[in-house]
Amino acid sequence: METVVSADGTPIAYERSGNGPPLVLVHGSADLHTFWDLTGTRSAFAEHCTVYAIDRRGRGESGDAVEYELEREAEDVAAVVNSIEDPVTLLGHSSGALYSLEAALRTDNLRKLILNEPPVAVGDHELDVEEAVTEMRRLLDGGEREQALVLFLQEVAQLTPEELDAVRSAPIWTDMVDAANTLPRELRAIAEYEFDATRFVEMTTPTLVLSGGESAPFYTDATQAVTDALPHSRLVIFDGHAHEPMNTTPDRFVDEVLTFVRESD
Repeated sequence: METVVSADGTPIAYERSGNGPPLVLVHGSADLHTFWDLTGTRSAFAEHCTVYAIDRRGRGESGDAVEYELEREAEDVAAVVNSIEDPVTLLGHSSGALYSLEAALRTDNLRKLILNEPPVAVGDHELDVEEAVTEMRRLLDGGEREQALVLFLQEVAQLTPEELDAVRSAPIWTDMVDAANTLPRELRAIAEYEFDATRFVEMTTPTLVLSGGESAPFYTDATQAVTDALPHSRLVIFDGHAHEPMNTTPDRFVDEVLTFVRESD
């Protein structure tokens, strides 16, 4: 793993692989950089790109800070992007997509942006996480990290029993449990985030927004709102799939991403 230092002095780790135009990967709330290995998407990207897979703060080999704000996550992503010599394609999933969107306002080194279902509350949607946050903190205070993670995956991420069984049997599970203490603070910060479309009206970065045809209305409405807010964006929907197309239809996901990367600016 290599590291860069973020704006607040926190070291952010990433793993580099492959050769070609730079592609930075930002995972979601409960995951680590190895999330992109669950169905081989990272290795598939590495056949065509130089891939930089980030461990977000508080996870893996990245550092952390006592105080937490959503803006620090965006600064972390921007720090990695800014450390790369050539203009970058930035790909974020779920909360990683939200931080990637915010990072796009904090760097001049973006060539393209790809966002898979950023969790922004728009319209009549609200993200009420207080009950889940309270219970997760109770479990964490009692040393029950795995139970706190399971609670998040069941109640917040709304994984099916089959999906939960699959992730629990994956090599990444132990690392996810180790990072479970980061979930309450992140959930609360995301719930407090207010999406202001006017902040993005002058953003010129070509953007691909991805959404699942079977995703919850919270996500589908969010992706449509983000697409509408970004002047140089287009929306691709994975019919028959939900929040994690990189895992449920990896071949098509990789194809959509690489096709976008290869398109002329």
